[in-house]
Amino acid sequence: MSAAEKYSAGIEIGGEHSSEKIEDLRITDLHAFYGESHALHGIDMTVYQGELVTLLGRNGAGRTTTLRAVMGLIESRSGSIMLKGKEVIKASAHEIARLGVGYCPEERGIFASLSVEENLLLPPHVAPGGMSVEELYEIFPNLAERRTSPGMRLSGGEQQMLAMARILRTGATLLLLDEITEGLAPVIVDKLGDVLTMLKERGFTIVLVEQNFQFAAPLADRHFIMDHGHIVDCVLQSELKEKQAVFDEYLSV
Repeated sequence: MSAAEKYSAGIEIGGEHSSEKIEDLRITDLHAFYGESHALHGIDMTVYQGELVTLLGRNGAGRTTTLRAVMGLIESRSGSIMLKGKEVIKASAHEIARLGVGYCPEERGIFASLSVEENLLLPPHVAPGGMSVEELYEIFPNLAERRTSPGMRLSGGEQQMLAMARILRTGATLLLLDEITEGLAPVIVDKLGDVLTMLKERGFTIVLVEQNFQFAAPLADRHFIMDHGHIVDCVLQSELKEKQAVFDEYLSV
């Protein structure tokens, strides 16, 4: 039985029993299609409240498609997606967002013509507990300095910070983050790592699609490795060294 199957079955791993944890996300036999193209082939995974997990794999493995399917952005899908105990396989994206789910796509999705502060004031509160603008400025000092600057004038790193801050403004506590470090300077990548650590300490649940394994490795509790629309393994934080061959097989170019 694989680690992923053990977690789904509630078998003790690493001294903890999964039945004592709260499931924020449970995916069962998830299939997704783009037209006639079968993109996901029966995904099974469970993510617990306060966990940070990654979806790792080469381009085309199905990582982004998994996030989009969870968020209701792919119409042709089957199986089961349970969010905080509620079945959402037939729900629309706005209904899913109102369960406290935030999605940060690879293209970031900020409003380029609006200022930083206008971008932060615009998102609706979809769940209780959304952060105030001032709280977000404390977390992202760069944004405080650029509060009057339009989105188009921000650096790539500042745009990524703004995209994440917009999600935190809504009250979302389950975050789906897609390639948030791509193309960014190391100092910004380090800052994003600090923010993810802080959010995890506050009890946020995070599913992170990431190519930068050096960034993801120390942050995540578990790594789900994907290949051709399947989850082929689930590697615990404590297994990183002994499972190095798995990473070499599925992540190396």
